[in-house]
Amino acid sequence: MIQNPILKGFCPDPSIIRVGDDYYIATSTFEWWPGVKLFHSKDLQHWEQIASPLRRQSQLNMLGDPTSGGVWAPCLSYDGTYFYLVFTDVKTKKGRYYNTHNYIVYTDDIYGEWSEPVYLNSIGFDPSLFHDTDGKKYLINMVNGFKGILVQEIEPKTFKLIGERKKVYSGSGIGCTEGPHIYHIGDWYYLLVAEGGTGYDHCVTMARAKSIWGPYETAPDNPILTSDRDDLDALQKSGHADFVDTQNGEWYMVHLCSRPLGGQKWCTLGRETAIQKMYWDEEGWLRLKSGGKFAGMQTESASGITEQYYNNEETGFSDDFDDEKLHVRYCSPRVSYDTFADCKSRRGYLRITGHESMNSLHYVSLVAVRQQMACCSAQTAMEFKPEYTEQLAGISYMYDAMNFYVLGKTVTENGESVLTLIKSDTGIVTDEITPVPIPMDKRVELKILVDKCGTVANFYYKLDGMEWTQVGGDFSTQILTDEHCRGFTGAHFGLYCHDMTGLNACADFDYMKVEK
Repeated sequence: MIQNPILKGFCPDPSIIRVGDDYYIATSTFEWWPGVKLFHSKDLQHWEQIASPLRRQSQLNMLGDPTSGGVWAPCLSYDGTYFYLVFTDVKTKKGRYYNTHNYIVYTDDIYGEWSEPVYLNSIGFDPSLFHDTDGKKYLINMVNGFKGILVQEIEPKTFKLIGERKKVYSGSGIGCTEGPHIYHIGDWYYLLVAEGGTGYDHCVTMARAKSIWGPYETAPDNPILTSDRDDLDALQKSGHADFVDTQNGEWYMVHLCSRPLGGQKWCTLGRETAIQKMYWDEEGWLRLKSGGKFAGMQTESASGITEQYYNNEETGFSDDFDDEKLHVRYCSPRVSYDTFADCKSRRGYLRITGHESMNSLHYVSLVAVRQQMACCSAQTAMEFKPEYTEQLAGISYMYDAMNFYVLGKTVTENGESVLTLIKSDTGIVTDEITPVPIPMDKRVELKILVDKCGTVANFYYKLDGMEWTQVGGDFSTQILTDEHCRGFTGAHFGLYCHDMTGLNACADFDYMKVEK
């Protein structure tokens, strides 16, 4: 059996393809750099993260993008020669005004470099690229305001949109129709969409037509996938799906999901990716193999495929920074960590040069990993010699620019080296402890322990030759949830430095460790 989620911790909006015996999934990254996470598998249950396609500043400029803006809902596809990725860069999402710019990149080697982006349009978000059996290609758009699904032919070499742009589907009536994908299977064109909004009413709807241009009829007994909202121990928010066939003719659907913690509607791990085995019923509609409509915590493994195991860090992650290049798991807000962090200046250490503070939407010096386990610890050792109160470095537990904890070293107005714990709750920043004096010249180890079903965080420090010492009491993780932040990402552990003087103070980190 495959255990869900297959991609744990902040991996939403999955798009899946199969190329021979290889499966690939792309997921959203929002304001986190690099843009779009990519994963590879041989068996649909064990996945390994590979290099992201949007990792050059020329491909993606997210400076100033709002929290939970940036890269939304990528669509990964393959036409037998090239891999394509269509994505949206969301610049604003206030009220009814969403500025959403859609682009395409491509490559002939999914492990290699991807092209420069080609601008498509700004008509809504969640676009997808459909390769028809006759060689024609189409761009599938949803319209801002959830006003329906559009289809338009796209020239396969220049990516110029050509011909009629036609609205083909208005939705099933549930509302918030988004995330469209079209498939040509047999005599039918199938349209898969997400509906209900990306919260606890989320679901997956299917419609079909004899022509790509419609008219589309909605599947009977719609939706085809949703969540049991009365059971908070079950997968929640299930929706935004894509499906794929195996080399042995079986069918699977990947979809967004969330896992509330502690019996409450808190999703610190954000929106994740699950998978369900499917089948085609006698009327030609896709259905859950397990029956019903509710997403399951497990599903049948694919037959005829040998399990493949990867070091996917689901149960822990450790890095001594001995390699010159950072692991593909790391991410940073809006800008590449290569602009402020390196492992070459001091071998065996990650050196981070401080820039703006965490609440900036521009240049933040944070190297982070997503939280994948509800109960876990994150730990590091740091050397840092601040000279001004505007300089601080340490370990962070954060959701976005407005919601975070930082346990860090700084100096007082009198120049005394101290450890401080700050909290930002919806942008309101507070000091959570009386500053703790620590030596300026000594290394300090810092730790975050998340326990009690993932709902409580505790903070610790240790000097050489000493035991771990807790600072402060219990701190709620609720401020790091989708529900509190009204966002789309998830909690991260990070190594952080800021220097608001502009003097480029640096902090050296000896290791990063996340474990159960």
